[in-house]
Order: sequence, then C-alpha cells, then structure tokens
Amino acid sequence: MRKNAEPRVLLTGLAVGESPRWREGRLWFCNWGTQEVVAVDLEGHSEVMASVPTTLPFSIDWLPDGRMIVVSGPEARLLRLEPDGTLVTHANLGGLAGVFNEVVVDHVGNAYVNGGNFDFATGAGAGVVALVRPDGSMQQVADDIAFGNGMAVTEDGSTLIIAESWARRLSAFDVAADGGLSNRRVWADLGDSPPDGICVDAEGSVWFADVPNKRCVRVREGGEVLQTIELDRGAFACMLGGEDGRTLFVLAAEWSGFENMDPSARTGQLLVAEAPAPHAGRP
Repeated sequence: MRKNAEPRVLLTGLAVGESPRWREGRLWFCNWGTQEVVAVDLEGHSEVMASVPTTLPFSIDWLPDGRMIVVSGPEARLLRLEPDGTLVTHANLGGLAGVFNEVVVDHVGNAYVNGGNFDFATGAGAGVVALVRPDGSMQQVADDIAFGNGMAVTEDGSTLIIAESWARRLSAFDVAADGGLSNRRVWADLGDSPPDGICVDAEGSVWFADVPNKRCVRVREGGEVLQTIELDRGAFACMLGGEDGRTLFVLAAEWSGFENMDPSARTGQLLVAEAPAPHAGRP
C-alpha cells in the first residue's frame, strides 16, 4: 500500500461540500445547506457561481456544449443553467423516482442520475439510475441500487461505476451504444466502508470518500486498497484535478446525521493532496 499523502486545507467555512468537478482551472462543487454552487482556484480564492432553489441533495455536471446541469433532488428534476444565468428544467424525473441525488454526464452527453423512492436520511428503499439522453428522452436503466451516491464513467466510455453506500460496494455496468446499462457486477467490495463521492484515475483505480470512517481511499477493481488518506472529519466526495490532474480534492465536514445537520456550523473544508495517478474518465 502506498504511504499516505498528507492533506492540506485549501478552503474552510463551508457547510457540507458535495459533487466536486474540476473544470477550466478551478474546482466546482455544491455547498449543501447554502443552495450555492462554488468554484475555487488552487490558491483558495472562491466564488459563488450559481444559486440553486432547492434544499438537498443537489449535484452538478456539464453537457458537451458547456451548459451546467443541476440535480434538484427533492423536486426530482434535472435543471440546466442557460447562458443568461437562468435555470430551466432539463428533465422532470418524477415519474421514475421520488428523490434524486448524483449525476454524471458521459462523453456523448448522456446524463445518468441516481435516486429512489427512499428516505434520504436513512437510505431505506430501492434506488434507481435514470438516463437522460441528449435528445431529451429518458428511462430507468438500473434498479435495486442500495442508496446510490457517486458515479463515474471510465475514460473509454464503456463502463459506469456507482457507489452503493448501504451495500458498501462499488458496482459496475457496461454502457451500450444507446446509453443503456447491462452486465451489472460488483467492482469492489469495500468491507466496512460506505462509499460516497468517487472518481477514476488513469490507472483504472477509483478514489472514494467515506463519511463515517473519516477517510478517502484508493482501490483497484477487486477491492485491493492502494492508498488511504485519513481525515479528522467525514469525507463526502473527492475529485482529481489540477494542472496535471494529480491533485486530489477532498470535501469533508463534521457529520452526525441529517437530523442534526446545521449549515450554520460551517465545519466543511476542502482539502488537497498529491495523487499517484492523474484524473481519467468523467466527471
């Protein structure tokens, strides 16, 4: 196992950061509890890029034409940020599930969104993955997801990996030409780790964030742990970025359950550490 990298705090005073994405020289993320999408550069200078009229969860990614899309979770909608700054409905997913969580957009513009008819605080209930194609058509492409969190698409676009938090595993699907998913399999059994946000690197490994165990972990397919970064608070999400793609960004916050969530506490941090392999795939 690789020696642990020592993380450095880049930004403090966040509520709960989620859904990090490296784009155009900055890390973008959702600041849960504030309705804000924030972007921060490598010097720690941050800027609010959008306000989202929802509570939580919400998540972001980008269409190939550069427009940002936002999961408005409790409303089961996928919103789209237009050039004039307005948010419009990109897709109404209410017919597929009651609440939606994370989104990832693949290289051709297919948006995968996970959610379910479950209690978001406990994860109880069956989860799904919805597909919204570039032409606006949508369908359910996976079910029986044990509380889906982060998702990633491999560099060649052939595989979608999803974090199933309550099953403590990463699962994989083959991606068909029409965006459909098949050949479901366990990509990695994670033991006592419930994965949250994830990202893929150029060696085919996955980094995942772990809230209760306060760490960010790098694993290869099959579950071998390659590296662990220990934190003093829960790790909610991680993303590779930076000039060479080798900076690991970790969003972390103190956490004692949704019922005790207090956005005014502002225990959220953005930390950075050096990674052994650069970013690959999407997001």
